Amino acid sequence: MRDKFVLTHLEELEYESIYVIREVAAQFERPVLLFSGGKDSIVMTYLAVKAFYPAKLPFPLLHIDTGHNFEETITYRDELVAKIGAQLIVGSVQESIDKGRVIEEKGPTASRNLLQTTTLLDTIEKYKFDAAMGGGRRDEEKARAKERFFSHRDEFGQWDPKNQRPELWNIFNGRKNQGEHFRVFPISNWTEMDVWQYIMHENIELPDLYFTHQREVFLRDGQWMAKAPFMMLKDGEFYETKTVRCRTIGDVSCTGLTLSAANSLEDIIQEIAATRVTERGGRADDLRSEAAMEDRKKEGYF
Repeated sequence: MRDKFVLTHLEELEYESIYVIREVAAQFERPVLLFSGGKDSIVMTYLAVKAFYPAKLPFPLLHIDTGHNFEETITYRDELVAKIGAQLIVGSVQESIDKGRVIEEKGPTASRNLLQTTTLLDTIEKYKFDAAMGGGRRDEEKARAKERFFSHRDEFGQWDPKNQRPELWNIFNGRKNQGEHFRVFPISNWTEMDVWQYIMHENIELPDLYFTHQREVFLRDGQWMAKAPFMMLKDGEFYETKTVRCRTIGDVSCTGLTLSAANSLEDIIQEIAATRVTERGGRADDLRSEAAMEDRKKEGYF
């Protein structure tokens, strides 16, 4: 019988994350939780609900909508927001394009993923958010491994990896100057496997995209990409129906799909345990250059 005073690995991670979320609510005047509809932001939202239950969330959710999302993601987002009674703010990349704030890429490899940065920073400025919580984890990518829990951003929303504040024990320094803000990553110490095991343990509902399903896809640079009205095929590419699932969810234009028969959480956990491909190995936005993620983060990306 397990000693009730000895925490399991998942309980330790949960308590740490909830502590960080409560610190954000205590230290900042206008925090917000970034919500993408992916599993990490879903777990973040679940943890936030736990942190303040039975009260409602003391901050809104913010979704940066590229206009090129999977339909299932938007449906799940709206259903979740209604279920927990949260306030939802949507920043529109299409609106940023229409206003001339950003210029849309053209051609078969075009993506709106990079354009999200301007929309995010504009939305943070519009609502005067001073802390934005995200679901980034240190095991995802080498640039994210450099992040602190409290990650300082200057008045231009930029990140300087060489100028981050030390975090000793559980002491977090949220002091800032006018116009600056923080990105906060409560699940920094979680791994992909931790996230999936927690989802199974807590019986958290997910979008159907994460489970095996049939979809029209095409093969590009070794990655299966989803069919969509805005996706352009290159010479030699063609659509075919495959049994796939999403391992990580982002903009359709940069989300690679995995050939998979995993239709349960147990299947997914077994599949991840056996794979040698990293979680973001199927994200086309990370493959544009060796330092793609770090460059985007320096400019204000998630």
